[in-house]
Amino acid sequence: MSDFKQLGLSDSTLKVLEQIGFEKPTPIQEQAIPVLLKDEATDLVGLAQTGTGKTAAFGLPLVERVDDNDPSLQALIMAPTRELGQQTAQQLVAFSKGQKKLNVEVVYGGASIMDQIRALKRPTQIVVATPGRLLDLIKRRAIKLSNVKYVVLDEADEMLNMGFKEDIDEILSHTMEDRVTWLFSATMPREIKNIAKKYMNNPVEIAVNKESEVNTDISHQYVITKTSNKVPAVRRFLDIQPEMRGIMFCRTKRETQEIADDLGNLGYGVEALHGDLSQSQRDAVMRRFKQRSMQLLVATDVAARGIDVNDLTHVMHHKLPDQLESYTHRSGRTARAGRKGISLAFINPREVRQITMLERRVKVKFEQVQVPN
Repeated sequence: MSDFKQLGLSDSTLKVLEQIGFEKPTPIQEQAIPVLLKDEATDLVGLAQTGTGKTAAFGLPLVERVDDNDPSLQALIMAPTRELGQQTAQQLVAFSKGQKKLNVEVVYGGASIMDQIRALKRPTQIVVATPGRLLDLIKRRAIKLSNVKYVVLDEADEMLNMGFKEDIDEILSHTMEDRVTWLFSATMPREIKNIAKKYMNNPVEIAVNKESEVNTDISHQYVITKTSNKVPAVRRFLDIQPEMRGIMFCRTKRETQEIADDLGNLGYGVEALHGDLSQSQRDAVMRRFKQRSMQLLVATDVAARGIDVNDLTHVMHHKLPDQLESYTHRSGRTARAGRKGISLAFINPREVRQITMLERRVKVKFEQVQVPN
């Protein structure tokens, strides 16, 4: 606990952290929290992979800075997906236990907008939102951003990948000119640099996403097999490792559903997660996954955003992603919290070149493994 004490957090927050079992700050928390707690609030760009503890890195300073005696909306966190938004809101509620009057609301598409409008009528100091639903609420005049002092853009690169650039521009135009902006991203593409340049004032930059640090506990492996043999190959790996618990990434919604159906019909504990499922179906799948009632979740990259499960043994790639950053994102879902994990790609002979390129660019070593007989 002494480590968190040195970051400048208040006694009431330290007490809450002790209750919820936070013992040692992660590198991003260690670097970001003292900067964000400074008397003179500053803009910040934090580069960190998913699973490195960045919600607490911005959430703890936010809870300290927001005035719970002021009922107006003071802080806005934007997240790319409903799942990530919900998790962020849950953590903020846990962090703010010491502040009885602090209220956190989360708003997203796929749920009743009327219920969310009703919830926002209560005094609310922090809102976590997906961009599309937030714009709807602004248009209906159900939310006012004119008092927002702090804006957090979480998983900013993913929001841009999902086409939210114009929505973000529109939303930020409704906030104060002199607001403080904290941007967190796993990667720093040109578009993120542009956002930082346009909306931020001399931001402090913190980077803890050196791939070598993030990936040391992950074994990177690949199997060469014909496309038509990929599902039988996955079955062999499931058969010899009944304790396996993993996510398999596919490129399309259709492929995701077909593979999950094929394996499910053969009696394996496998389900699909993709954008064509209704929100209640997605919630039910995630609940079952977290309760360990399945061995493998087959998902698209977008649907898997915000899945925060610590004890995954495997990440599988039915096809390698086009972008190198996506590979790092995907594989980073295993080997969390000091555990070991395996990232296993199923490739056809023509894709060996991609493995060589990944090794060079991501600076990891891949091992070729055989399909178990």
